[in-house]
Amino acid sequence: MKDKTLLGGIVVMVVGAILIGVVYVLFLQPAQTPTAELTAVPVTIPNNGQYTLLEIVPNESLVTFTLDETLRGLPTTVVGQSRAVAGQIAVDFANPATAQIGPILINARTLLTENEFRNNAIQNFILQTEAYELITFTPQQISGLPAQFTANEPVPLTIQGDLTIRDVTQPVTFAATVTANGRTELTGSATAQISRADFALTIPDAPGVANVSEAVGLRIEFVAVIP
Repeated sequence: MKDKTLLGGIVVMVVGAILIGVVYVLFLQPAQTPTAELTAVPVTIPNNGQYTLLEIVPNESLVTFTLDETLRGLPTTVVGQSRAVAGQIAVDFANPATAQIGPILINARTLLTENEFRNNAIQNFILQTEAYELITFTPQQISGLPAQFTANEPVPLTIQGDLTIRDVTQPVTFAATVTANGRTELTGSATAQISRADFALTIPDAPGVANVSEAVGLRIEFVAVIP
């Protein structure tokens, strides 16, 4: 009888240790820090035309994701943000319809919400940022580029491309606007909605958290200037 009691106690201790380890890894282990400052991937510039190379300014740009959940019984909109974004745009201002956008890089380790435990879970479990530090959007097609820019007038665009989160790549379409502020600066924003299931983004079980939405909103607000 004592042996069974002792064995049961050992099993409980082992299970408890495993659970503590899981909780630590998911919620208490500190989030990863960036290995280096982001550097934009050079955009491919066509040989014809007079192209101006512009580069996204991280300190003046912002990447945001939003989703809904129930937190301790209350409907909550989760907002995560980062300024660690990089990318290049090549524009021939005499022929804007030929503009090219290079890959847009986001350091996933810098995406933060207002909740430290949630941040740790996002980075250690959902995005696995130790192994997959960068999120990448590679534009493939831009629709709506004008024959000419009108200074300070927003132009609606559709940008189709491939979004890579962790080791999963899926096509995503962003609805965007871009404004030419003279020939030295572009400003704008782009929004899209993705499904967590499409990118295998599963949510760990956590006390008080329920009904996490399948849909995730993405948004980038950017300023791009001549580097």
